[in-house]
Amino acid sequence: MPIPRQIFEQLRRLIPPLDGSLHKGQSVTNHVQGADLSHVICSPTAAGAIKSYSPDLIVHPILREELTPNDVKSSLESLLTRLHVLIIGPGLGREPYMESFAKLALSLARKQGMFLVLDADALWVLGKDISLIRGYRRAVVTPNIVEFKRLSEQVGIDPSTPPTERAGLVSRALGGVTVLQKGAKDLIAVDTTGEAANLKESKLEGADEEKEKAEETVEVDIEGGLKRCGGQGDVLSGCVGTVLAWGKCYEDGVFGSGEIAASRMPFLAAVGGSLVTRTASRRAFHKEGRGVVTQDMIPEIGAAFAEVFGDAAQGQDRGRL
Repeated sequence: MPIPRQIFEQLRRLIPPLDGSLHKGQSVTNHVQGADLSHVICSPTAAGAIKSYSPDLIVHPILREELTPNDVKSSLESLLTRLHVLIIGPGLGREPYMESFAKLALSLARKQGMFLVLDADALWVLGKDISLIRGYRRAVVTPNIVEFKRLSEQVGIDPSTPPTERAGLVSRALGGVTVLQKGAKDLIAVDTTGEAANLKESKLEGADEEKEKAEETVEVDIEGGLKRCGGQGDVLSGCVGTVLAWGKCYEDGVFGSGEIAASRMPFLAAVGGSLVTRTASRRAFHKEGRGVVTQDMIPEIGAAFAEVFGDAAQGQDRGRL
């Protein structure tokens, strides 16, 4: 099923221009898709491995096991003011102290009106307390099949509901949070028509409540790799986060016309992230076959982005005769 043209055109408008008009940090999360800066907030035990992975990453090993959330609140709050989007979940783990820091980060991000992506073990944390995210429309959750089943049960969705309708119902139950249900075909859904949707909680005060009501589902079924790798979901989170970071710059007037509402950004980012990740997966599988691993996908993200949105969007048309 092709992506509706209106959605695709809106996505293209969220891509920052590569014309020299923006400074570092304004064409912002996933370097290989085109973001400028990526900060990793982690425990000291993980910092060495992360730093050795790439010199491009800015690592903040402030989440020490012996500290309380109150001990790191000031540092974390200051750090978040420098970011456009926060991704919680990849590499989080389920240790109680990391869960407490994740809850703190989520709370601070909501207070600042940041865009959020929740994946992996962040969904485990969310399942224990749905109120952590309910009503916050600047967020995207990216559950796989098992995580989606668990989340559906936690918000009270009837298991007999047709599969194509469940993502929308979960979004409605979460108060308009965008749901990216990963699978053989990715389903992206948003439903802000329920009572839990909250413009004030989403830092969307002043928006027309009736115009902000939306109920939409898109299926992304473009070809992906025939083998799904462990860690592919982390790549997807980064791709979604990158588009959200661009969306924040767009919302702040750094570029663009401002015609796209901030509440629309999570849905568009989920669609864009899915398109790029599935394309990168297909390209990596074509080269590596059965032996493909997530590491093989990363060099394909830039080319996948150009394939989806065109060479001009990736700046690859410059300098050509």
